[in-house]
Amino acid sequence: MKAVIQRVTSASVTINGNVKSSIDLGVLILLGIEDADTQEDITWLSSKIVNLRIFNDTNGTMNLSLKEVNGELLLISQFTLFASTKKGNRPSYIKAAKPEIAIPLYENMIVQLQTDLEKPIQTGEFGADMKVALLNDGPVTICIDTKNRD
Repeated sequence: MKAVIQRVTSASVTINGNVKSSIDLGVLILLGIEDADTQEDITWLSSKIVNLRIFNDTNGTMNLSLKEVNGELLLISQFTLFASTKKGNRPSYIKAAKPEIAIPLYENMIVQLQTDLEKPIQTGEFGADMKVALLNDGPVTICIDTKNRD
């Protein structure tokens, strides 16, 4: 799994002209899923996201986690994170999991994040044409690949 984690003061996702989900202070997660991903990847990544110390403490130091600031989370599926651009100018998405594999993993990630954060999260809609808006705070953007943990 690949995740792009963006600290935001606000974010939303719109589908067919209607706002499906929105958050205030928290993180927007763009999540890419590949065939090799497992529940172990979900568990590890969810814990990392919820406990990543990227929010400022009273001294202005990034020392607090999403959980500690009682922040919100917006999770968006993003197969293009697995784009291969090695050949030509048209990206290949061959490494991205097909929907029959990706959807259950995406749904499991939602459950795991809600469990770890101890509250509901907001989501996009898997496979939909989504318009994502955000106000990146910092800016703080962190990329994590569960296959590169070491």
